[in-house]
Amino acid sequence: MTMPAAKILVVDDDPAIRNLIVRFLNQKDYQLESADNGKDALEAFNKFSPDLVILDINLPDTVGFNLCEQMQSRTDVFILMLTNRADTSDKQEGFGKGADDFVTKPFDLVELECRIRAILKRKRSVTPLKQQSLIFDNLVIDPERRQVTVNDSLVFLTALEFDLLHFLASHPGKVWRRPELIQKVWNYEHVGDERVVDVHIGQIRKKIETDSSEPSLIHTVRGVGYKFETALSNN
Repeated sequence: MTMPAAKILVVDDDPAIRNLIVRFLNQKDYQLESADNGKDALEAFNKFSPDLVILDINLPDTVGFNLCEQMQSRTDVFILMLTNRADTSDKQEGFGKGADDFVTKPFDLVELECRIRAILKRKRSVTPLKQQSLIFDNLVIDPERRQVTVNDSLVFLTALEFDLLHFLASHPGKVWRRPELIQKVWNYEHVGDERVVDVHIGQIRKKIETDSSEPSLIHTVRGVGYKFETALSNN
């Protein structure tokens, strides 16, 4: 059975960039909608229900970070943000608001589409067998519902945060290097700052750890990477 074409919403106030992206992705058989400001973007988002939003940070009526957070609060949509700056400050804030990836302007359209395919691959990966919930004391990770609870309270995680947590928890005790996590969870060979992993780990810790400064679930292995380690409940 052929999967339906993914729906992508492109939000950028620069008509040259917006039209360039739309024309290029139309050739790749995606379903496209576009907007040039935050108000129109939210209206299109609600009507179009996109799988992924390509979102510029600087919009005439809002900041892309805020729009990202609003969209993520409504669905588990993927967000790929566009930034004019090469430093990490935008990325740190964006990942904290729920962004899945970043592309710095000017960008290569082929690379952009590779990033899109990698992001969408996570959503379209379907396992025919029922996946069992992972239960660690007061933490429950349910891959079927893509839900996480701590002390029976639902915890909101972005799509990428959930994928990263579930991956680590599925291999308790195993130490993963940052490039390995990027390849396994992001699904592509990452070129750039590997600290993107650290940013996401920090956000997850704030949401699931009793004390994020003294984590008991996701442990840092200095000079190497991270591991998930705790007692697995028998259930």
